[in-house]
Amino acid sequence: MPARTILAVALLAPGGAAQAQQPAAGHLQNNLSVCSGCHGIPGYKTAYPEVYHVPKLGGQSPAYIVNALRAYRSGERLHPSMRGIAASLSDKEMEELAAYYGGNGK
Repeated sequence: MPARTILAVALLAPGGAAQAQQPAAGHLQNNLSVCSGCHGIPGYKTAYPEVYHVPKLGGQSPAYIVNALRAYRSGERLHPSMRGIAASLSDKEMEELAAYYGGNGK
């Protein structure tokens, strides 16, 4: 079966359009899971590279979050874990995360 036919069948099947959109939603959910591993724990402190309080993201300005992630990605901000995480994010993913947390996401 040609690829176009398979895609058409998938989109026309009951729930097909929703299923076609799930990878993007799932991708955001995966990124949120990474963030919440540290930022989702009230009062969490980390010991790497030094002991410090991990900030809460919910309610932060979306522009602040995007700028911070870009600064980690570029090396302007030096936290090794955040630099690695930010390096794996596209600009669109950063904006999606910022919109979620800026909308008072946990």
